[in-house]
Amino acid sequence: MDYVDDVGGGLLIAGTTSDAGKSTVAAGLCRLLARQGIRVAPFKAQNMSNNSMVCADGAEIGRAQWLQAIAAGVQPESAMNPVLLKPGSDRRSHVVLRGAPWGELRAGEWATGRRALADAAYQALAELRARFDVVICEGAGSPAEINLREGDYVNMGLARKAGLPVLVVGDIDRGGVLAAMTGTVALLDRADQAHVAAFLVNKFRGDPALLAPGLHTLTEVTGRPVLGVLPWLPGVWLDSEDALAIARWSGSEGGAGATLRVAAVRFPRVSNATDLDPLAAEPGVAVTVTADPDVVAAADVVVLPGTRATVDDLRWLRERGIAKAVAERAALGRPVLGICGGYEMLASVITDDVESGAGTVTGLDLLPCTVRFTADKNLGTPGGSWRGHPVGGYEIHHGVVEPVPGGAEPFLDGLRRDAVWGTMWHGIFEHDHFRRAWLAEVAEQAAVAWKPSATPGFAARRQAMLDGIADAIEQHADVPALLRLVEDGVPPGLPWLRLGQDSA
Repeated sequence: MDYVDDVGGGLLIAGTTSDAGKSTVAAGLCRLLARQGIRVAPFKAQNMSNNSMVCADGAEIGRAQWLQAIAAGVQPESAMNPVLLKPGSDRRSHVVLRGAPWGELRAGEWATGRRALADAAYQALAELRARFDVVICEGAGSPAEINLREGDYVNMGLARKAGLPVLVVGDIDRGGVLAAMTGTVALLDRADQAHVAAFLVNKFRGDPALLAPGLHTLTEVTGRPVLGVLPWLPGVWLDSEDALAIARWSGSEGGAGATLRVAAVRFPRVSNATDLDPLAAEPGVAVTVTADPDVVAAADVVVLPGTRATVDDLRWLRERGIAKAVAERAALGRPVLGICGGYEMLASVITDDVESGAGTVTGLDLLPCTVRFTADKNLGTPGGSWRGHPVGGYEIHHGVVEPVPGGAEPFLDGLRRDAVWGTMWHGIFEHDHFRRAWLAEVAEQAAVAWKPSATPGFAARRQAMLDGIADAIEQHADVPALLRLVEDGVPPGLPWLRLGQDSA
């Protein structure tokens, strides 16, 4: 398939490791360019994440690209994340292609299956570059994972196909960033190295003058400039694509002096854990991610979040003793909330011939309903109200819940019986008035003296965070040099750093 080259500018943000800050830098650049009146769009050829979002047109994309679109001030769409892999097990992924279910890929099918996905990704990027002035692309993992280089269409494969310059971001907080940056370049072949244009250091704490000699040597050795040292930004959190990130909410204000303790169960296949971000950011609320039944028993409120494997994670819940702790809470009238897969677990019976193939299994039987999985995926952005407060969200599920008539009070699209609550809607807590009213009610059920405070709303805080990232890039990076990369493309004459040979 031919690729369109004569289109808008672009840049690929790669990283020395996962979680180096690619998503953060991409979001900040999108906001920075948008503030300058440049029409910019985000792009990630392939995302592997169970944290996703439903766009207004019903397309499902990775949560990070949705947030980057918000940063750019544009409508999120499927072209921004054409391939989304949702791990169903260690060797099997469900594939979402251009926002819709495509099928599954197993480890042994990867080499042949990714060709069709690569073509779709290249076409999606071409579409965006034809409609926007600039496309900020995000890589995945590290481009130095040379065992995956053949067939790669996310990192250097994308850079070469689309003629993109590459900015390598390194996390200095982990240590070893200078070696990681040098090694990232040195492990690539000559043609790939020719696209690596510059470095950006991320998450620095301390006096930048102490780092300067190392950066000078890095440039001497690699022949590539360091375009900035971004500071550690303690007030920044992002809608992460990494489920592990739920264990370290930097935006949480509740910890010290919190009066309402929320325990979120950490399922092996947890999905859409970003539902908990607004709770963690609420003053006076402390969110703990746990797989410990004692923590579940002691918390004021327990949340069973979404999961990519409801039946398998329900089995895990029982094996860990957490199911027993949840049932005992419910019997004592202490709050439990299930969201999507967590809600499905609260049903009396689950019939699943689709996701797990387990057939009919017994649920926790804490809400009067049954669940049946269907082959069709339900995607949508529903809305409504609760106690007079507007609330909406998004749906991503195969399970269909059938309530028992008259068995419980309606709660959004789901049910509430006594202190047990369930809904299929993700994203409900991003609605400030709803979130605070619901927290006040469950705090009363838990006999906790928590009251909402008059702090900025969640959406406003997200926008301020995006502006803060853009401000940091503007203050600590060589923005004119970054813009030259975006506008002019790959700099000519970048040197080849031969592995194991003195660069002099």
